[in-house]
Amino acid sequence: MIRHLIAIAALGIAAPAVAAEEKPMTPVTIIKVGNLIADPAKGASGPATITVSGGKIIDIASGSVVPSAPEKHVTIVDMSDKTVMPGLIDLHVHLTGDPGGDFWKQATEPAEWGVVVGAKNALVTAKAGFTTVREAGSSQYSAFSLRKGTAEGVIPGPRIIAAGPALAIVGGHGDTTGFKEDINDALASGYSCTGPIQCAEKVRKASRAGSDIIKITATGGVLSQQGRGLEAHFTDAEMTSIADTAHSLGLKVMAHAHGARGIEAAARAGIDTIDHGTFADEAALKAMKANGSALVPTLMAFQGVSEGLGKGIYTPVVENKIRETLGSVGKAVTMAKDMGVPVAFGTDAGVFGHGRNAEEFALMVRHGLTPREAVISATTLAAKVLGMEEQIGRLATGYSADLIAFDGNPLEDVTVLENIDWVMVRGRVID
Repeated sequence: MIRHLIAIAALGIAAPAVAAEEKPMTPVTIIKVGNLIADPAKGASGPATITVSGGKIIDIASGSVVPSAPEKHVTIVDMSDKTVMPGLIDLHVHLTGDPGGDFWKQATEPAEWGVVVGAKNALVTAKAGFTTVREAGSSQYSAFSLRKGTAEGVIPGPRIIAAGPALAIVGGHGDTTGFKEDINDALASGYSCTGPIQCAEKVRKASRAGSDIIKITATGGVLSQQGRGLEAHFTDAEMTSIADTAHSLGLKVMAHAHGARGIEAAARAGIDTIDHGTFADEAALKAMKANGSALVPTLMAFQGVSEGLGKGIYTPVVENKIRETLGSVGKAVTMAKDMGVPVAFGTDAGVFGHGRNAEEFALMVRHGLTPREAVISATTLAAKVLGMEEQIGRLATGYSADLIAFDGNPLEDVTVLENIDWVMVRGRVID
């Protein structure tokens, strides 16, 4: 209480009017909270008052300590009948794409269209309660443009950790396939590589272009037009080169990976997250645990593609691969929990409709996580995976003002997170 009142006084809420020649007061937002979950691992703590200024939380006090007559630069937000907690983090999204897009549109739509689609999806994602996302593969600059737009408040949306184009093997998942070779070559992203030296070069190229994280397609994929199976694509030497080069530049690596041996190889190489992890077995999960790799299971991706089967949305080669995966979806989550491998939140939004991200929580619970563990996976654990645990993932003084408000208690029922009433990202309210 005392700290809060001091903070209010320091910001001039109860101070005399400033002289005309003085600078305008910094805007302040005071949020009245009905039930605060500052850190999901610690549970709810009841009514609270959160003070925000300059995009950061400057004070959290128990109870209601809102001034009765606030200054003009102070905005009061009444969430006294809501639960308030940290904004959610999705570690695997594709903001620049929508589900069901025909692969041939690569040849007809300009890369700039991805920014238009991404701006739409950024707003939808933020309104769904996701205040930070890891953009897991896009055209060269579309995600970087979105990142700048949301950071500067030009585009309403979440904080974006952007990968840019994924590194892939020639002809593999992530490379352009499905056309004649001359068309494939013309549409190629420029980030396919062969051999450790060339793969290291592509990591450096991605770093130079502005990638926050390196994305690789370590195994075959489900939605690409190549039918070469879902096992390892890169060699061990290539994956080690990618991981070592990225880490030397201070960048983490995320690996799209389905097949068990490809997952195992990626983990041995030191890759930070295994995304999808569909066919992970005991050996693969042991390698992940030994090397500190987290699992990002993207269960909603499989939910989304299953909804499109038999409707002419996917080509026959893709439908075959979808059916190949569905029987194993979720098994890796159960095994990972039992073996002590971290399970972090990610959805693959874009494969299904953006804004449905929070449906992932119920799927995680169905496959063995407790509601509390599922919420932690999208807050403190996801922040740790990003290396941003001192900035986001919980509510504390000095942290980014990323908050959501809703009815109910997600530590008991995760489905309440599917209906978010109010969102703040970096101190900006998302309308």
